[in-house]
Amino acid sequence: MSAPLIVVTRRPPGRALDILAEAGEVWVWPEDRAIPRDVLIDRVHDAEALYTMLTERVDAELLDAAPRLRVVSNMAVGVDNIDREACARRGIRVGHTPDVLTETTADMAWALLLAVSRRVVEGVDHVRAGRWRRWEPELLWGVDVSSTTLGVVGLGRIGAAVARRGRAFGMDVRYTSRRPKPALEEALGVSRVDLDTLLGTSDHVVLTAALTPETRYLIDRAALERMRPTATLVNVGRGPLIDTDALVTALSEGWIFGAGLDVTDPEPLPADHPLVELPNCVVVPHLGSSTRRTREAMAELAARNVVAALAGEPMPAELAATRES
Repeated sequence: MSAPLIVVTRRPPGRALDILAEAGEVWVWPEDRAIPRDVLIDRVHDAEALYTMLTERVDAELLDAAPRLRVVSNMAVGVDNIDREACARRGIRVGHTPDVLTETTADMAWALLLAVSRRVVEGVDHVRAGRWRRWEPELLWGVDVSSTTLGVVGLGRIGAAVARRGRAFGMDVRYTSRRPKPALEEALGVSRVDLDTLLGTSDHVVLTAALTPETRYLIDRAALERMRPTATLVNVGRGPLIDTDALVTALSEGWIFGAGLDVTDPEPLPADHPLVELPNCVVVPHLGSSTRRTREAMAELAARNVVAALAGEPMPAELAATRES
């Protein structure tokens, strides 16, 4: 029997390709950009495994073009780019990369929270523009972080790590999620509230929720209007958790103090987009898990998912067939 074909949509870092090569014949899209849709559809025809990035859409159309496919492994913790129900109907297993990026992404959430609150980017621009000529008692006043209230939207792995850091800053931490998390509440000293209460009482709001039909545009105009004018908003989840047009209005008109975005809608965000031009918005290019150690760990975990699935063994990080299960 010939070795199973493994299609990889972008060259991953670390030892991922070496790990995959132990399980089959590996084909890798050679360019440093997302694989074109038509190329991917053509390549998956004989594939038994598909190793994807968050830039690929794995839907019924793609799966119909891959009659031999047995596993999809996503080099990401989020899988909103994968139709899990369509995979389940075809008996295709789905893997992802939780845990290994938790702390790194939580670090980025806090980097953005502090940068926005203390106006770090504005300060750097001030110096580079040659405007720092003297000390001034009211120069670039920010908002406090320590001993304030932190609201975390989505208390999963990353949300819990963000909350734990907030407690170290002496913050009163509250969260909202679909289900209560009593064990985490006790371990972290946090309390569960509804979204309206969280938005109306938090000095800093961090979004770590997964993108689902229920959470798409969760932070819309009405939600932003509930927030305090001194509040900050940070998104390290997925861009469409926020209504982008509403956020532009909120930042422009001073409904909130500022925002820090690791993810955007659309993504990438054009350089001339209003959010990029606003001084009270810090935008970075989806760097949440972007350290060498973490990205290599993600890549290798995604590869081990493929190897296990092709061998008919339990995957290190396999998702349930559907969101509800």
